[in-house]
Amino acid sequence: MTLLWINLLLVFTFAFFARYFASPVYADGFIHSMRPNKLLIFGSIATLVLVAGLRSNIGDTFFYKHIFTSNDFTWEYVLSEKDVGFGVLQMVLKNYFSEDPQIMIFTAALITNVLIVLVLYNYSRMVELSLYVYITGGLFLVSMNGIRQLLAAAIAFVAIRYLIKRNFFKYATVVVLASLFHQSALILLPVYFLVRYKAWSKTTAVLILFSVLIVIGYEAFTSLLFSAIEDTQYANYDSFAEGGANILRVAVEAAPLFIAYLGREKLRSIFPNSDLIVNMALIGIVFMVIATQEWIFARLSIYFQLYQLILISWLPALFREKDQKFVYLTIIGCYFGYYFYENVITLNIMYESDFLGG
Repeated sequence: MTLLWINLLLVFTFAFFARYFASPVYADGFIHSMRPNKLLIFGSIATLVLVAGLRSNIGDTFFYKHIFTSNDFTWEYVLSEKDVGFGVLQMVLKNYFSEDPQIMIFTAALITNVLIVLVLYNYSRMVELSLYVYITGGLFLVSMNGIRQLLAAAIAFVAIRYLIKRNFFKYATVVVLASLFHQSALILLPVYFLVRYKAWSKTTAVLILFSVLIVIGYEAFTSLLFSAIEDTQYANYDSFAEGGANILRVAVEAAPLFIAYLGREKLRSIFPNSDLIVNMALIGIVFMVIATQEWIFARLSIYFQLYQLILISWLPALFREKDQKFVYLTIIGCYFGYYFYENVITLNIMYESDFLGG
């Protein structure tokens, strides 16, 4: 776990000073915004990529390495498997670069973390806070476990630009590209039409009610769902019995949204596109509530948790100026405690690397 603590410290430090040494962005002769220092942000990216890309264990890493080494990635093989995009990536890496599976792990980590950090760089108010929660909230660890899905989520995250600009064609193009790495990304297509409404409107109430009703009638819901997907690659999901998501996890996901609700008017005034971000994060909570019955549904929330990283970075600004530092430090402290509880006490994560040491 030592290297993961060092990773957290370095990523946060680089990003903090990137904002401290931010450069002004001018528009029409006036300072429009402040842009974090690119060189220091690169330091955060490099740290994330090296730690994730040079690992030798954690989650499904061994399984992915085994697939890479034991298969011949021909076009026939790739097209016969699900998630063609990931198959093509492996085919190119193995046939033209190296047969060492570490190159696949490193490449996936590179693409995933670069895309996520670049989006946070452009839309977060406090980029170091977003990256801190990316690690302490668990998504960085998930990127080393559910490799394909986080890769797909990172690609789809880039579509935020077109979501904000209301360009469905370009948004859908990016989402479909992401689905080639994990088909579950297609859930983001209908979501485009759900999140265009004002946050905390009747649509919000319907979403919350929907999640509560599913929890109450979970057996009937899953029976209907798995009947609908019985002829797809996800048909075997009805046999999963991983247990429900920890209620603490749900509380951690819900807390930023509760604060955003209390400061919703100020949030809109300082961040005009916040309604879209809030709605995406809210859908993530809906899946997490359902996941209290079966963890499999928490995997769908991954696509929306990335938007919560942006939301969290704007929360301190919702408070009085004299209270903002306290709120900032409270967020740091609470997520640090959660990170310790989740990774040290609950999961007992042991990081290993043939390049960086244990």
